[in-house]
Amino acid sequence: MLILPAMLCLTSCNEWLDILPNNEQVTDDYWKSKEDVEAVIASGYYYMRQCVPTFIKWGELRGGTLYTISTGDAKLQDFNMTATHSLCDWSSIYKVIGMANSVILYAPNVDDDTYYDAIRNSHLAEAYFLRAYCYLLLAKNYREVPLVKQAYVNDNASFDLVKSTEAEIIAQVKEDVKTALATGAAKGTYEEDWATKGRATKWALYALMADACLWSEDYDQCVEYCDKILQATDPFRPVFMTNSNDWYTMFYPGNSNESILELNWDYAQNQNNNFSSLFTLTASSPLRPTTRATERMKEETQYLKSNGLTEDGRMGRMLMASYVPDNGQVTGWAQSNQYYIWKYYGTEIPDITGGARVHQDANFILYRVAEIILTKAQALTMKGQGSWAEAVALINRVRTRAGLGLFKDIDLQSDNAGNQISQLDELTLLEEIISQKEMEFIAEGKRWYDLLWLGRIGGNKYKAQFINKVIEGNQTTNSQWIQSVLQDQNAWYMPIPQADIEHNKLLVQNPYYTSSK
Repeated sequence: MLILPAMLCLTSCNEWLDILPNNEQVTDDYWKSKEDVEAVIASGYYYMRQCVPTFIKWGELRGGTLYTISTGDAKLQDFNMTATHSLCDWSSIYKVIGMANSVILYAPNVDDDTYYDAIRNSHLAEAYFLRAYCYLLLAKNYREVPLVKQAYVNDNASFDLVKSTEAEIIAQVKEDVKTALATGAAKGTYEEDWATKGRATKWALYALMADACLWSEDYDQCVEYCDKILQATDPFRPVFMTNSNDWYTMFYPGNSNESILELNWDYAQNQNNNFSSLFTLTASSPLRPTTRATERMKEETQYLKSNGLTEDGRMGRMLMASYVPDNGQVTGWAQSNQYYIWKYYGTEIPDITGGARVHQDANFILYRVAEIILTKAQALTMKGQGSWAEAVALINRVRTRAGLGLFKDIDLQSDNAGNQISQLDELTLLEEIISQKEMEFIAEGKRWYDLLWLGRIGGNKYKAQFINKVIEGNQTTNSQWIQSVLQDQNAWYMPIPQADIEHNKLLVQNPYYTSSK
């Protein structure tokens, strides 16, 4: 069922972000003006923002970089999920899809003299992005889900749908992106700066396609869409920030040059991102870095200090993304010696006594240029040794900004570079890329998908390495259990929500989660 947004005329960032749905259906009679379409699109973003805690948990808890102390959510990280668990609920994501479907169905027929084709097609591009992004996320988590492309506008519609295959879902994601781009109406920028980063643009569509192509092992097309961002000359394109000291500006104040798309909150409208339910700067923080991740943070910070790049370890992405209490100086932290997620709480320097945000309205980044750089490096690695020099160059861009040395000291300008690259192997390169992703995107909901991708590629040729990485990071359950469970590839994905199984007689449960589980 689709919901009618509470307001029809959107004139500012605050109004856009403050759209709240009510209980009226979006029926055929609703679609009268371009403002009606705009309001439904805004509701799609509203529901996306509601999904962010789920996005983070789905992308992190199984990956071994973050862990939860919540006994309920721990079922996901310990591969003990049941179909009745709230984390399996995909209803909010399907609400986003529903909003997109309604725009795709009705926007082309809105009879409004001021609704020019360029505006209409731009709205459609956003709707296609929202639908495609959600389906890619569903495929990564469930593998097979119902592929709903029609708009349900009344209670007489049938909700009994079979699951589509992963291949069918990914094909639809790619088709949606291509359809969105075909008219040329997908915007590169909006009139307001916040909208350029907070609404889907052509750059977001390129990033989504690169993501989908990497996932489906279509490496040539992945590189092609990465290059649409990385080789663009548009003066308003997203750009990788090379200065380490600018890294934190992606999170405070946000909407940075490097950002491709992020979900915005605004405290002026009493909007709270609810991250306090995930991250707190206390010993009872629901989500915090695992012991293994904490050691990696310390190692990277120590490297910066030992190489004279910083005296106190507060330069770069590690202590700008996390916080270590100064034992004995901050009440309640003295005995914890624990790293906490800081990127959604801080303003700049990680100093709990003066650098914490007043308001919990940090944005959540869906894509940024650093991910595109490393995504291209992954695709190039899989294309073969002839592409490895370029892959190393991309890896080194991210390492250099982090204040790290060159990967395996490979200077591509040296006479020995060719020989050094010839001594590499595919897995070594992939592990370095995934390692850089782990440190760069802590708590951004990426880690599990990077590991899962590694386990899947090439007919699961790195399945053992994937399982070992999951075991290395997990600190809340028995390693023998994880080793046993993950031998079954069906266990790599979540169960279909039990409520949907009961209400949709055509849905079939993931076989790992049948009654014998």
